[in-house]
Amino acid sequence: QVRLVDSGGGLVQVGGSLRLSCAASGNMFSLNDMAWYRQAPGKQRELVATITRGGSRNYVGSVKGRFTISRDNAENTMYLQMNSLKPEDTGVYTCSAVVQAWSGRQSTYWGQGTQVIVSS
Repeated sequence: QVRLVDSGGGLVQVGGSLRLSCAASGNMFSLNDMAWYRQAPGKQRELVATITRGGSRNYVGSVKGRFTISRDNAENTMYLQMNSLKPEDTGVYTCSAVVQAWSGRQSTYWGQGTQVIVSS
């Protein structure tokens, strides 16, 4: 029933900007911790940024000062504003969310992924 849909990726030049979105829908009691991951070709998936329901944020060191994670709890949507993009930011970006069901059980859901390519 619960679904996450991420979007906003594309091709951008070095120094450009992109804004990714992650929309959650379906039956849920609470949308809790959310995060953005990315995976470059031939590399392991890495955690890029996290945000709690209350708005506490954390970032991997390589994106601090350039990326901003945010959320709109009324719309069940999370965003990642990416500025001053570098070639090493290239990869497939995927959102995740911890969802608490009405039963109290918590489960992690994932979006389908959206590709970001930063060209030199």
